Amino acid sequence: MVKVKFPDEQIADAERRRNPDAKVFPRASKKKGVGRFLRILGPGIVTGAADDDPSGIATYSQAGAQYGFNTPWTLLLTLPLMISVQEACMRIGAVTGKGLAAIVRDNYSKKILYPIVLLVVAANTFNIGSDIGAMAASAKLLVPAVPFPALAVGFAAVILLLEIMVSYRNYVRILKWLALALFAYFITAFLIGVPWGDALVATITPHFVLDSNFIFMLVAIFGTTISPYLFFWQTSNVVEDEISEHRLTQNGGEAPRLSKPYLRRLRIDNAVGMIFSNVTAWFIIIVGAVVLNHAGITNIVTAADAAQALVPLVHNFPNAGFLAQLIFAVGVIGIGLMSIPVLAGS
Repeated sequence: MVKVKFPDEQIADAERRRNPDAKVFPRASKKKGVGRFLRILGPGIVTGAADDDPSGIATYSQAGAQYGFNTPWTLLLTLPLMISVQEACMRIGAVTGKGLAAIVRDNYSKKILYPIVLLVVAANTFNIGSDIGAMAASAKLLVPAVPFPALAVGFAAVILLLEIMVSYRNYVRILKWLALALFAYFITAFLIGVPWGDALVATITPHFVLDSNFIFMLVAIFGTTISPYLFFWQTSNVVEDEISEHRLTQNGGEAPRLSKPYLRRLRIDNAVGMIFSNVTAWFIIIVGAVVLNHAGITNIVTAADAAQALVPLVHNFPNAGFLAQLIFAVGVIGIGLMSIPVLAGS
């Protein structure tokens, strides 16, 4: 078995080669506690946060606004499914050092490979378009004088430049911080007086409405929560993580150098990411149910409609409506900057 050497050990080896007589020991990491936990987070937390992309926020907001407390139970089903499927993808990438499309290509015929790739490309293209449109619509709340097409093209250009010009390691750091935009829904939930008992009962008690629109909403929730692009992204992102940590060469000529602590770290990262994704979706539905549904807003048509869910967050401030739109726009744009590269990269 090849012994895995981590960066501190590699530095120590280099020092020994330069000065064989010196006593050099690997430097211990100074990060402990919360800092060490945050360092663990990487591909999993980015994947989980990207799952709550602008189109996902719209879906969850619509579910809460239209059906109140009738849909939170869906997240209790999607969570174990997401953790299991995404961990399988994570393990595939970690062990093989290849992306999911490459694995399908190596193990199945072209009759299976081509339809899978074409479906993913088509779904991702539509999803990217939807997310860019949501970002442009949200930005238009703040700068109504700028034409919608100009905003959409501008966001696409910025994202493209970031993906090309910024290194993977630095971009992942940016993506992790952008995930904080989703906490606006957590804070709002604790400010609006959610009937937590009713919300928890609705979460553990499945409720069905015999209506075609309700069935469509369930399909939309499951579809936006367990998305195929996440499978491809998670696998490829783990490979990129291995390259950045020098566990895998850039050309992938050798098998990745793995260790139990590294695989354990990936499992923790994946579980935390999927829990974060589903808990965030649950809060968005709850906020939509309490703020929008109770106010009679049952059909979200524009970004301004969805932004009203965050009005209670700033109701004590002057111009609360504009501030709510500002927070909503920043959140959607921030998550869009995270999720669109994930979609494109997958």
